[in-house]
Amino acid sequence: MTTSSDITLEAVSSVDAIAAADWDACAASGVTVSDPGSDAGSGSSCTAAKAGYNPFLSHAFFAALEQSRSASPRTGWGPRHLIAREDGRIVGLVPCYLKSHSQGEYVFDRGWADAYERAGGSYYPKLQVSVPFTPATGPRLLIREGADRARIGDALTNGLMALCDLSKASSVHVTFARESEWRFLAERGFLQRTDQQFHWHNAGYSSFDDFLATLNSRHRKGIKRERRDAVANGITIHHLTGADITEEAWDAFFEFYIETGSRKWGRPYLNREFYSLIGQSMSRDVLLVMAKRDGRWIAGAINFIGGDTLFGRHWGAIEHHPFLHFEVCYYQAIEFAIARGLAVVEAGAQGEHKIARGYLPQTTYSAHFIADPALRRAIADYLKRERMYVDEMGRELSEAGPFKKGNFADPA
Repeated sequence: MTTSSDITLEAVSSVDAIAAADWDACAASGVTVSDPGSDAGSGSSCTAAKAGYNPFLSHAFFAALEQSRSASPRTGWGPRHLIAREDGRIVGLVPCYLKSHSQGEYVFDRGWADAYERAGGSYYPKLQVSVPFTPATGPRLLIREGADRARIGDALTNGLMALCDLSKASSVHVTFARESEWRFLAERGFLQRTDQQFHWHNAGYSSFDDFLATLNSRHRKGIKRERRDAVANGITIHHLTGADITEEAWDAFFEFYIETGSRKWGRPYLNREFYSLIGQSMSRDVLLVMAKRDGRWIAGAINFIGGDTLFGRHWGAIEHHPFLHFEVCYYQAIEFAIARGLAVVEAGAQGEHKIARGYLPQTTYSAHFIADPALRRAIADYLKRERMYVDEMGRELSEAGPFKKGNFADPA
């Protein structure tokens, strides 16, 4: 598959078909196609010390997903990574999968699929541009620094639509993109969708108590009580990162993940091998917050450390204690972010209960190319109403936040 001039496009069926240095050089630019003046950095180094570094975009993370077969054709995630070459050199890429279902995406389109299939259409397969099983915002059109961003971005966007046709897919879904990229894709015919997550923002706090001082009395007292009660039964909290994360720690965490994931989703998405591969390739980017009682691990949460963001992901437990979930997932993440000077904690998908813990609404963005004109018109009408609802709900939830009047800083 080619485009005009000297840009050549190719879809490959494995992340291993792309050299790690090339993948990471494209991912490391950390900016979207309409941000040509960004100072996010350059090079292929995957270090959490680099401003804007997103561990989920690294070659190592995708390799762990695919090599463990957590994301594979058998699980309904067939890799179709799109590569743009200029004069033979990789200058851009899109992490893309051919999907046979809508699981593990966190942007829900099952209703679209049902309606299309009732009308006699075939919604699957579809193309999914995302990090599998990971509702974390980041660039999706990955373009090497120094390349003509608009030109390469146009080529990749056209390539996605061509790949949709060649794959006989119904649609292309670019989820958890950055807002500027969302606007770029909309200008090229993609439909715009929004949703909400809840993020904590660091206003230069020197300690957790410094953060608490910005909250109103009721919420401040409530958080202090929850933190006391969470560890009241002889529970201790431990931070593990780098070489401290042993296979024994992974075994314990995977048990938590399986126990909780089986109740929430029916079948957890990630397998045990995935965590070992992550431990081998990017353990310095991982923070395990683990709870111990009577000499054994009883609960834990996994976080990934970015250049300016702590990304909270999975939680699980084999013992259930009041408020332990809030302590391990939310309050420990805030403490770690303050200690590291990180600007944001992204606590994953959903959860209005996070507002009382200092996590405020943040808009998330996705863009959708729908091949069938009739389905496209129906979805476009629905999305217009949905965006208005998301905007209004965000305003209402922000006003209900726990901060004292005058202490809330709009994260936008």
